[in-house]
Amino acid sequence: MPTEPSAYHRRVAEQKRAAITEAATRLFLDSGYDGTSLAKIAEAAGVSKATLFKQFPTKAALFDAIVTESWKVEDESELHPPTGDLRQGLTTIGRRYVALLTRPGMAALFRIVIAELPRFPELGETHFSRGKMPYFDSVRRYLDAEHAAGTATLEDTELATTQFLGMISNHVFWPRMLLPRWAPDEASMARVVDEAVLTMTARYGTPTTAAG
Repeated sequence: MPTEPSAYHRRVAEQKRAAITEAATRLFLDSGYDGTSLAKIAEAAGVSKATLFKQFPTKAALFDAIVTESWKVEDESELHPPTGDLRQGLTTIGRRYVALLTRPGMAALFRIVIAELPRFPELGETHFSRGKMPYFDSVRRYLDAEHAAGTATLEDTELATTQFLGMISNHVFWPRMLLPRWAPDEASMARVVDEAVLTMTARYGTPTTAAG
């Protein structure tokens, strides 16, 4: 009967996994997805090929893991704030979105996908289905909950989610794709979130929301 790995072995495995994904992201950006082999990744990560293959049997599986990890939110409460206060809930989500978009490596990951999309369209599909869409759906579900609670009137929560996230990402993130040195300061990013929240509450909030 197999035994459970010890805490030490789990920690070592997690450290090796992190080293592999960090090395892979760096090599994908430097050499492209096609120009990066699993052998090169293992060497850059300082692990054996057997160790890498044990965790990621294919390059596609490794890229899937990178995308999933890059969009992971540690504190789920920041994506699912309590309903009843639309302004506060959207502020919490907006700030979390800024933190996510400015996370080290996020812009690099997008550049990899964009650069390799003509030859490897599956990379775009992976990034959409494993990263962006699950995050988008979590925000949409929050707006659905506010609508059900009567604190917002939303006929199309998918459209409202697109509007809210778009108002933030169009300042915080997308200019980075063309301007590598684009780095708005904390105050300007906070202001973008506040203005996006005000726009959303003005458009979709109920009289109860406005009174709060």
